[in-house]
Amino acid sequence: MNLFKSPPPFNFLGLEKQDPKKSKVWILPIPFEATVFNLGGTKEGPKAIVEASRNVELFDEDLKKDISKIGIFTLPFLSLTKNSPKEAILQIQKALEKILENKKFPVILGGEHTITLGVVLVFKKFFKELSILQFDAHSDLRDEFEGTKFHHATFARRIVDDLKIKVCQVGIRAISKEEFEFIKKSKKVKVFYKRNYDKKEILDFLTKKVYITIDLDVLDPSIMPAVGTPEPEGLFFGDILEIVKEIKKEKEILGLDVVELSPIPGFFAPNYLASKLISKILGIIFEKEL
Repeated sequence: MNLFKSPPPFNFLGLEKQDPKKSKVWILPIPFEATVFNLGGTKEGPKAIVEASRNVELFDEDLKKDISKIGIFTLPFLSLTKNSPKEAILQIQKALEKILENKKFPVILGGEHTITLGVVLVFKKFFKELSILQFDAHSDLRDEFEGTKFHHATFARRIVDDLKIKVCQVGIRAISKEEFEFIKKSKKVKVFYKRNYDKKEILDFLTKKVYITIDLDVLDPSIMPAVGTPEPEGLFFGDILEIVKEIKKEKEILGLDVVELSPIPGFFAPNYLASKLISKILGIIFEKEL
């Protein structure tokens, strides 16, 4: 036994070799936290996910294939301005443009949910017939919050109202009256509450090209307590994978973000869960390429 063996490299899945040109997937960690109003800590989420991922087995027991064969490259952590969320969104746009120009599949590690707006702004430039599949406990459809329209509680409203993109929300179980009334009137939002989702209805609502955003508070707090606002009656690990499998059969999945992990010191399980979820989703999306 080698007692002095070095730990795995500090990149997603701890891969010994990374080739940005040959990799289909580029991981972009964005430790941004500016508008969180309950428990903080989301800026530590990307680091915790990458660190935990080094313990995830590369062999997927369901696919019976090595996930690393997809080709996965981890970019440096993106440091954003603290001047304002709006300025930070512009920085995110520039980073995403480079990823999409290189024709890579982006996986964004957050950070707070505001970052998704910057990502979607770029996707709209590159792709037509775009829609968003949002796994979340909260609708984030307020028009304004804490005096700004650029907030993690308003990002979905900006996507629907400003970008005119359809958003399908799954797992919602905390919503304001303002958001509830907006949903009733809007034809660009479809909401499935708690675990009462219908896969066919989700498919029928989404367009041909889909971007997936996962706020980890969509998961039940019994398995994911490390979020700012843990809400009861959430989804479970297999629910998300089941839906993604159905989406992959009929749609083109363009990218993914996983946000709002607030690591609990000394409690490793939620960080590992987030890492494993990303790994399993990548396996579903790229199964034919493996």
